[in-house]
Amino acid sequence: MSDSNETRGRQRQIHFSFEFFPPKSVDAEASWWRSVEELSAYDPGFVSVTYGAGATSQTPTYAAVKRLVDETRLATASHLTVVKASKGEVDDVIRRFRDAGIRRFVALRGDPPGGIGTAYSPHPGGYANAAALVSALKAIDQDFDISVSAYPEKHPESADRTADIAMLKAKADNGADRALTQFFFDNDVFEDYLNEVRRAGITIPVVPGIMPIQNLAQLKRFAAMCGASVPAFVERRFEGLDDDPEGRFEAAADLAAEQVQDLVARGVGDFHFYTMNKSKLMAAVLDRLGIRPGRALADAVPERLRA
Repeated sequence: MSDSNETRGRQRQIHFSFEFFPPKSVDAEASWWRSVEELSAYDPGFVSVTYGAGATSQTPTYAAVKRLVDETRLATASHLTVVKASKGEVDDVIRRFRDAGIRRFVALRGDPPGGIGTAYSPHPGGYANAAALVSALKAIDQDFDISVSAYPEKHPESADRTADIAMLKAKADNGADRALTQFFFDNDVFEDYLNEVRRAGITIPVVPGIMPIQNLAQLKRFAAMCGASVPAFVERRFEGLDDDPEGRFEAAADLAAEQVQDLVARGVGDFHFYTMNKSKLMAAVLDRLGIRPGRALADAVPERLRA
């Protein structure tokens, strides 16, 4: 690395956001809130709360984001989908969230009502996809901050990567502010994808989604459904640790931190962490990156880049 590159490395900042899912019970809410409190000390750029398919899933998400807006200083984004809802119903939800003080959204089409892997059919009177949802959000309020999804290994329903990137361009052209990627583990895949995105004329930030591995077996099952790969080098990190929960924890924290450090070395400065509402592992990852609670982001640069 040249002297000038070393200087840029020392000055580089890491910015990050966290994703939570809403608690599904009173008992779960206490645990969720502890995670929020513990991770909010790291001063994320924003936090997001997931949103399931169908009208019945709105209540826990609304309650969670409302509490975050009312009781914290966290910039809070609500996920929003178009599944099983008419345009009018979606617009009503947008206005309800806006009136509650929510100005940020993660605009998604949403999973098929039958679950991941089943065929998707738009609601006959609804918005067809996330690009249309971005337009609907902007029509209601031009000042909304809107994130959308991106897929380094392509969405499982896309015909190919070209079609997948065309959809991302439509979302960007309709007013999206940034794209948050599906989790991935091979940074070469992300770098290749980002190069293709830029060649397609998409200029919005594409923020890598990082998934610290809570449970490898569960992750592999989920990855298979959503089209993400789990490389052999990831599996090797957990070999021999089936009966060693502490070893699995350390391996997971090391792996996520190393992935971020490698991406930083490639010029990436923004990250979106899928916390799974687990603050202990997320804190361990941040600790490995030299990021401490209450620490200014300007100082939060991996130790190896401060040489």
